[in-house]
Amino acid sequence: MSTPISPLFDLTGRTALVTGGARGLGLAMARGLADHGADVVLVDIDDEAGARAAQELAEATGRRTAYRRGDVTDPAAVQELVDGVVAEFGGIHILVNNAGMVIHENLEDVTPQAWRKVMGLNLDGVFHVLQAVGRHMLERGSGSIVNTGSMSGIIANVPQAQASYNASKAAVHNLTRSAALEWADRGVRVNAIAPGYMQTELTRGFFEEGGAQIDQWMLMTPMHRPGNPEELAGAAVYLASDASSYVTGSILSIDGGYTAA
Repeated sequence: MSTPISPLFDLTGRTALVTGGARGLGLAMARGLADHGADVVLVDIDDEAGARAAQELAEATGRRTAYRRGDVTDPAAVQELVDGVVAEFGGIHILVNNAGMVIHENLEDVTPQAWRKVMGLNLDGVFHVLQAVGRHMLERGSGSIVNTGSMSGIIANVPQAQASYNASKAAVHNLTRSAALEWADRGVRVNAIAPGYMQTELTRGFFEEGGAQIDQWMLMTPMHRPGNPEELAGAAVYLASDASSYVTGSILSIDGGYTAA
């Protein structure tokens, strides 16, 4: 017998668009939203992984799910994607704006091309999707947007060099606050989560291998362990749902206490 969902967290009748949703943090948050009643559209550029994830999500949760290919760095493609999802699903009520990347390189060696690649996805891509979905939500007069920032937008990580990533995530945090203030009295809430070191399928081997860098990370994390993607699901559900109806412009750190130290 399934446990009834509290009305505060019930997302039944709402559609969520999740970018970077084929795997990792995006898929874990999408699963949390679907578990609480939302229909979910996963957006990614990995067609095989995205289609498989959407099918598995539908089978596991019983919700309507779909995969759509989307290059978030292309504003015209983003608008076409959003228009298509709105027409097919009847609207977008929740956005998890999650697509991103990192390049580890010493600052003095970063090329303009590498800098633009990171900024193009992590900041410009977030902006393009935020704007296109935000316009739709403003027209309807309601919606919740959750951007994926990072604790790296609050602190500068050590010992790895990743200035472009850190700068992009700090910008995402302030873009979140700016959008939240502009749209606060128009029914659209905008918040961000700021994950710490997370163990995904892409990073699991790195954590399992260990070494001096991992030891330093875990020493600086008060909980002394990496997070699991599933540990972001509750925050995504909270920020997407009516439980957070008075929350906008917030950056929620989910980092095992790293930024509190």
